[in-house]
Amino acid sequence: MEAPSQSFEPRSLSIVTAVHNSEASLAELCRRLGEVLPQVAAQHEIILVNDGSRDRSWEIISELSSQSPAVRGLCLMRNYGQHNALLCGIRAAKYDVIVTMDDDLQQPPEEIPRLLASLDEGFDVVYGAPKAEQNGFMRALASRITRLALRAAIGSEVAKNVSPFRVFRTRLREAFAGYQSPFVSIDVLLTWATTRFGAVTVAFQPRHSGSSNYTFTKLVRHALDMMTGFSTTPLQLASLIGFSCTLFGIGVFFYVFARYCLEGSIPGFPFLASIIAIFSGAQLFALGVIGEYLARMHFRSMKRPAYVVRTMT
Repeated sequence: MEAPSQSFEPRSLSIVTAVHNSEASLAELCRRLGEVLPQVAAQHEIILVNDGSRDRSWEIISELSSQSPAVRGLCLMRNYGQHNALLCGIRAAKYDVIVTMDDDLQQPPEEIPRLLASLDEGFDVVYGAPKAEQNGFMRALASRITRLALRAAIGSEVAKNVSPFRVFRTRLREAFAGYQSPFVSIDVLLTWATTRFGAVTVAFQPRHSGSSNYTFTKLVRHALDMMTGFSTTPLQLASLIGFSCTLFGIGVFFYVFARYCLEGSIPGFPFLASIIAIFSGAQLFALGVIGEYLARMHFRSMKRPAYVVRTMT
């Protein structure tokens, strides 16, 4: 993807991280960020959004905030999900460039300068794409499903490089400043603001401690939310299936009519039952897809917030 060459003034950075049950890695994350950020930014802040953690994550965030004025903490009322927590942090950021990253140190803070260098080439969003993902079979399968959903929502060129490790210009958030919905996808929202996306291949590291909070079920649910919340592909698929069944029904009609003309009668209750089952299945599938969209409209009409902040430091 071609990007124009530009020059930029010394930058200021806001690091936004969604925190969920990560008490063991937060101190190390802030320490490593504290070593890297002064080298690439005139000013910086680290925003840690506690997304309903059940361990001591918020206590540690409060301690880190009291020890360093660069660390800010936001505590949500409950667990809303990673993208919702990131949206909260993105809206709270006060500097020119935002970096989002996970709380488990799989994305090395030392790679941030490489992403910033790519951003300086004229992109608005740069992803740190992993060289090789270190996931089990079920997690890898769920990730593939999520990427397919992303392709339907934002296009294949962007979706193939999507990663939680992102660098983008803070002014992009103006495109979704009024967005209010419990279903959030940061990557989709960024496409509302720009088409200038870049990617840098980075080496992801093993988790610092614990296991991933994203289960197969959560990832599949997130993919479904993206498909029905930000794309019309399922509706188009339902229409295609309905049209195909209509053509199949017309073909069956001509087949039955031809046999009736030649043989006089057509035995075969199983054949008739199979045809009915096919059409009933197609109708139920289409109704299910329409129902998902109606549910999204219902939730949005309720104006449920994407998050609620309990307290901040």
